[in-house]
Amino acid sequence: MKDKRIILTFLIYLFFSSNLQSMEPDVFVQSTVNRASEILTKNVSKDTKMKDLQNIANETVDIEGIGFYTLGAVRKTLNEEQKKKYSKLFHSYFLISFSSRLSEYTNPEIDVYDKEVLNQNYTIVKSLLKGTKDRPEVKIDWRIYTKNPNNPLIRDLIIEGLSLARTQKEEFSSILNSNGGNINALFKTLEEFSKK
Repeated sequence: MKDKRIILTFLIYLFFSSNLQSMEPDVFVQSTVNRASEILTKNVSKDTKMKDLQNIANETVDIEGIGFYTLGAVRKTLNEEQKKKYSKLFHSYFLISFSSRLSEYTNPEIDVYDKEVLNQNYTIVKSLLKGTKDRPEVKIDWRIYTKNPNNPLIRDLIIEGLSLARTQKEEFSSILNSNGGNINALFKTLEEFSKK
């Protein structure tokens, strides 16, 4: 009986210690793309794929962080109610935009091959989307937020040198500038996109 208790205690310790260990950013990215690839190769509807991809994004992407980055300096002018509304709208916008684009891929093979630690908070993970007869290979760098090493999060994708977060920031800035900086114009754009 005592031996069984010792073994059980040891197994519990192993389980919790392994789950408390931080996940390396490159392992995190490879695991994430493998999960996405598994969904995309399934013979299911596009809506089902989108829903499953959105679940992955909710777990692995810092959607709120990306959202406020894309607002630029305007975020400092918002009150709490506006920030909450923007966060909700951007969250919905991001998930629909991300999953609808990605669901078009049927056989994405992404290999992680290197990483560059920028500082305690950020690591760039380098990967390659393998080419096929229908598309060329694509270099993808992942900006991983590692402030909490037990919970790394994706903050940006840099595809062939083009930052998706920066591109989104420029798009939102254009909407705001053409509407005199009125945040409600951006809210309306995001709402209309989510209703499509």
